[in-house]
Amino acid sequence: MHINQSKVGEFIILGFPGSLSLQYFCFLLLLLTYLLTLTSNFVIIIITWIERSLHTPMYYYLRNLSFLEICYVSVIVPKILTTITPHGRYISFPSCIIQMLFFFFLGSTECFLFGVMAYDRYLAICKPLRYTTLMNNNMCYSFSIVSVIGGFMTTFPNIILISQLPFCGGHIINHFFCDTPPLLQLSCADTYLIDILDFVCASLVSLFSFSVTLISYLYIFAKLLHIPINNRRKTFSTCSSHLIVVFIYYSTVIFMYVRPKVSLTFTLNRVVAVFYTVITPILNPLIYCLRNKEVKLSIQKHLGTWKNVYVR
Repeated sequence: MHINQSKVGEFIILGFPGSLSLQYFCFLLLLLTYLLTLTSNFVIIIITWIERSLHTPMYYYLRNLSFLEICYVSVIVPKILTTITPHGRYISFPSCIIQMLFFFFLGSTECFLFGVMAYDRYLAICKPLRYTTLMNNNMCYSFSIVSVIGGFMTTFPNIILISQLPFCGGHIINHFFCDTPPLLQLSCADTYLIDILDFVCASLVSLFSFSVTLISYLYIFAKLLHIPINNRRKTFSTCSSHLIVVFIYYSTVIFMYVRPKVSLTFTLNRVVAVFYTVITPILNPLIYCLRNKEVKLSIQKHLGTWKNVYVR
């Protein structure tokens, strides 16, 4: 029997499950989360930009992370919100490929940036006398550019291969957005090579940046053992926020992508996907702000200034 191996013009994204009332509830919850994510990350960008005391490498990387989070959620969430309507569930094949490209590119860049932030904390705590020399402005810019290039190089080849696949297994994507596993299930071609490349790239990005983070913090913990107890809490406070965010992000991403190809339920995939696409981006600014005294003081300072100007 001849199978029509052709590229479909568009896909249908299933989106929110359940009854219409449940879909509306999910829509409102996701919309509020998205707006809060945008607002909180914009606040971090503005505060770390206008407050001169925060013009340090750590807050430079935090500003970059907030910018990535804004782009990251904006690639995915607006389209998810439109799936509440029948027409909004349609997505063209080129749009699907572009969404995947930016989703994985931004996610990979973020992983590399997490590793850079851990290395920055290692230099600040373990080599404080040489910190300003080792982590100068040129080095900050270089690490940021390398993170972007690394994110692109580990994403682009696989997306190009996926864009060339023929699809004859239907056009319904059993997910919230255009993700690799549900899309590959629709292809009538052998996707073994793409599965392997996807696994290798995800492993390279996640495990490399995770290893840099782990090694950096092993040196940091060893250093803390030689610091008086009274100063340990203050020293470690600059690292704890980063560790919390890294743990949440890596645990979900590694579980989802750095594993052999196994059959997981759609419900489990969606739960995990919600964490790394929606929950983590909103946790980043909240954790960094609530656990960072300098950021909180800067926000309070400028809120007071803006309030006085508004009252006048």
